[in-house]
Amino acid sequence: MPIALTIAGSDPSGGAGIQADLKTFHQFGVYGEAVVATITVQNSVRMEKAESLSPELIVRQVRAVIEDMPPAAAKTGALGSAANVRAVAALAREFSFPLIVDPVLASTHGLALTEKDAIYELLPAATLAMPNLDEAASLSGIGVRDIHGMRRAAERIVALGAKAVLVKGGHLADDPVDVLLYNGQWLEFGAERVNTPHTHGTGCAYSAAIAAGLALGWELPEAVRRARLWIREAIRTAPGLGSGNGPINHFAAVPL
Repeated sequence: MPIALTIAGSDPSGGAGIQADLKTFHQFGVYGEAVVATITVQNSVRMEKAESLSPELIVRQVRAVIEDMPPAAAKTGALGSAANVRAVAALAREFSFPLIVDPVLASTHGLALTEKDAIYELLPAATLAMPNLDEAASLSGIGVRDIHGMRRAAERIVALGAKAVLVKGGHLADDPVDVLLYNGQWLEFGAERVNTPHTHGTGCAYSAAIAAGLALGWELPEAVRRARLWIREAIRTAPGLGSGNGPINHFAAVPL
């Protein structure tokens, strides 16, 4: 059975973070491993607090799972402190498997979850970096409001070391379009917008779905394509839990 690893934060409501990642891995038929980097206090309405574990504890967790059940792909999410990001970056230089970097700089509610400046040290280990519009702008120093800006930001992030970049367009004014720069080629993935408040953990599940696809042996563009179709269906069929920004449907069928 293929194995995928997530190194991310914990969401007690189950909609985002390692909980969403593990649900996504399972839905894609991949065995999931999870290294906790940050503990959060949150629900669908608010995030009250985030507290990072020590770099030493994160490193020991990663080494423990790799030496016994090495993954075929991995992803990062909210890592917390700069020291944590740098510790994971140092480990990632030794990874023999692809790494998806989801630079979760802040929660939906605005609480900082990862120190931006340290992310630059992690980018050279990224098989794929997948920022949203705000994260792409922050990492690249380029204003990102449309597809042209998304492409310019992706080029800058590749120049910073990432092998490929997927800029997520969920926050575009029009229908969402994701832009992928891969091996010097451009691919776009668009769909009609689903009007729902229930999108909590979308980025986490999206990156986990891509990591699962890579663990299954799919080429990166195919993994992105299927993950993109799955995440839209998961949003469309969200169960409507919570009184705020509720979770997506992790039981959505994986597209062929």
